[in-house]
Amino acid sequence: MAEPESPEAVPAARHDRSPWNWLLLLPIVLPLLTPLFNHDSPRLWGFPAFYWVQFLFILVGVATTTVVYQMTKKR
Repeated sequence: MAEPESPEAVPAARHDRSPWNWLLLLPIVLPLLTPLFNHDSPRLWGFPAFYWVQFLFILVGVATTTVVYQMTKKR
């Protein structure tokens, strides 16, 4: 019968409870607020607001993910 591993051999579960993680809710909640972009104008380079705001949401998601990663990574 094999011996159970000692507590030193089992890696502890990593819990990151940084308040920076709350920032990740922004790219989730922002696209759900449809009154922000549920219209045709203003147009940007001929595109209705709905389309270019969707691309803006992608940039917001990338930016917030980058900020949270940089602020929470272990050095």
